[in-house]
Amino acid sequence: MRILGIDPGLARVGYGLIDTGPPQRMLDCGIIQTEAGRPEGERLVEIARDMRQLLRSMRPELAAVEKFFFYKSSNTIAVVQARGVLMMTLSRFQIPVVEYPPMQIKLALTGSGHADKSEVQDAVMRELELDKRPKPDDAADALAVALTAWFQR
Repeated sequence: MRILGIDPGLARVGYGLIDTGPPQRMLDCGIIQTEAGRPEGERLVEIARDMRQLLRSMRPELAAVEKFFFYKSSNTIAVVQARGVLMMTLSRFQIPVVEYPPMQIKLALTGSGHADKSEVQDAVMRELELDKRPKPDDAADALAVALTAWFQR
């Protein structure tokens, strides 16, 4: 099964595609990056366009999306809007979606819902038999979301 993990954001959307195998392995990971200073609407259009291209080339059977964890910050609304664009795009491609909050992702990968970022990245490396941590962090986070979907199946 091909699972696409997504770490939503306006500036950077992390994505990571795994094949559950056996053995499970990373097929691709990276980010969709939008340019700061551009109008928010244009950035959302760019995210939708780039996600459509990824979905056409990757052909995932399932998408796993990190649930937004509410912070008191100035970019909360923008991140929620980007997440909405991603969910709409996945729906248009009729890709089933599962969602996980950050604590559940940490718990699934490390056994602790309070694990730090490096522990989660180490678990991603171990599970996917990678020699080094995926970069940037948004892509590594997306792989963690994809693995969580596989573990929670």
